[in-house]
Amino acid sequence: MLDSTKGRQYPPLQLIQTWVWMMIESGNPELQDKGRNNLISAFGTLAKANEYLAEQLKK
Repeated sequence: MLDSTKGRQYPPLQLIQTWVWMMIESGNPELQDKGRNNLISAFGTLAKANEYLAEQLKK
């Protein structure tokens, strides 16, 4: 199930949070790269991913 914001489809919040965990806290370079790549694939940039996540967590 994808979340829709401004006509754009995004992955579920829990999946995004998992990718952030992979990137920041996993301590495994392969997981860090995979998490970063997944976020960039879904949002285009890490900045957009961060904006979306911050917006969703305010709700």
